Amino acid sequence: MTRLPDLPRRVLFIFVDGVGIGTKYPHRNPFFRHPPPFLRELLGGTLPSSRNRHVASSDALCIPLDARLGTWGLPQSGTGQSSLYTGLNTARIIGMHFGPHLYSTLKPVVIANNIFTRLIELRGDIPLAYANAFPERFFDYLAESNNRLAAGMFAAMAAGLPFRDVEALKHGDAVSADITAKRWAHLGHPDAPVITAFEAGRTLARVAAKHALTLYEYFLTDRAGHDQDMEMASQCLNDLDELLRGVYECIDTERTLVVLSSDHGNMEDLSVRMHTRNPVPLLAFGNIGVSALDTIRSIDQVLPVLLEFLSPVTSASPMQSKEDESTSL
Repeated sequence: MTRLPDLPRRVLFIFVDGVGIGTKYPHRNPFFRHPPPFLRELLGGTLPSSRNRHVASSDALCIPLDARLGTWGLPQSGTGQSSLYTGLNTARIIGMHFGPHLYSTLKPVVIANNIFTRLIELRGDIPLAYANAFPERFFDYLAESNNRLAAGMFAAMAAGLPFRDVEALKHGDAVSADITAKRWAHLGHPDAPVITAFEAGRTLARVAAKHALTLYEYFLTDRAGHDQDMEMASQCLNDLDELLRGVYECIDTERTLVVLSSDHGNMEDLSVRMHTRNPVPLLAFGNIGVSALDTIRSIDQVLPVLLEFLSPVTSASPMQSKEDESTSL
């Protein structure tokens, strides 16, 4: 049996594309058309809304984060996601919101400042994971020149993290981007195991138990928002809710901080096709008592809090290390 690393703290970061905090109108907001039961229970019976944005219970908290970043226009994925993963206001760096992929001049910014790279610089052997599994066609795409990747995928690749494939999916070492892997039969992998969203959550928790930081990304919510598809949005919510329930029932709550957030609003208002200016949620559960989560106000402020939470996992800061070396001479 492989011995798990003795990590005093772990972070599981679940990214959900295009989900904001909206009104309670059930005809436009799937959160109130088909309220996710586990999430509502986790938050003490109350879901966040535009009139009640900050919700907390004994087990979890959900706070609103600004995704506008002080920049004119509708928030977009490229700048929103890169702001989440670098702790920098990338919309302000390029002077606009941009998406869905990374703006070309942001690529070196993400390479140098993403959370994976930052942790590797602190301690090179720290175990990190990008938990999504990809079909073979994704790896063919990677082999092409000038490929365009979402910010999280690009950050993982830049930091040298391996992308997981169908074999990892079969062995329970990864989670499909659609959570259940129902779509894999249409992607050239009829042998890919289809599982429940609850079991996918348990798988994700097991991956997170082996790593100081684990990132999992889910994008179908943004598609449901653009399509204004209430049925798809409700299915996405149901799968996410069961995924979270599986994670919650399997994680070590004393060591693990689970954080879910988004890059911009969209699916919470199906009356429009476009993104919204609504705040996005930061949902947290697990070890929430020792972090500064409640001080975060915008999406570019998430990364520093996660790094601070993980500081017991890493070695001393570069400045401290130099001081220690000088005293040992």
